[in-house]
Amino acid sequence: MEKVLVSACLLGGKVRYNGSFRLNHHPVLARWQSEGRIVQICPEVAAGFSTPRPPAEISGAGDGHTVLRGQGTVIEQTGNDVTHRYREAGQLALDLARETGCRYAVLTDGSPSCGSGYIYDGSFSGTRMAGRGTTTALLEENGIRVFSEDRIGELDSLLTGSNAAGPLD
Repeated sequence: MEKVLVSACLLGGKVRYNGSFRLNHHPVLARWQSEGRIVQICPEVAAGFSTPRPPAEISGAGDGHTVLRGQGTVIEQTGNDVTHRYREAGQLALDLARETGCRYAVLTDGSPSCGSGYIYDGSFSGTRMAGRGTTTALLEENGIRVFSEDRIGELDSLLTGSNAAGPLD
């Protein structure tokens, strides 16, 4: 059975920057849990961030891919540069995915770590922009497909289709 890496906040973990969760009541997540398919992680907490913690955004042009190349930064609203810890968070998620054989992940959109469709623009004004977070970028660069919480049904269709049992890339 194919395992799926899933953001802890989507499963009810109070691990988001503000101490909240982003519980997703999608019936597929409940089924995956009962099947033992889910591997849960909050990359930021795994890297030692506290909950709550100051909001952080990717600063400057680019997204998580830019940060991984050393050409971007992740800055907390307080001004602290936390780039190295976001890189570490991504590496911990990648290590866990590899250890458990996850080829897919469902991560929380909008996060500077987990965003897969959008992130925030670094101005702390609530302005969204298309892009990937640092964990998503690292997972994707290593062959793990990342889906936002809005695309759970799409991933479930993929998993239940004939191509889900292929070898790890």
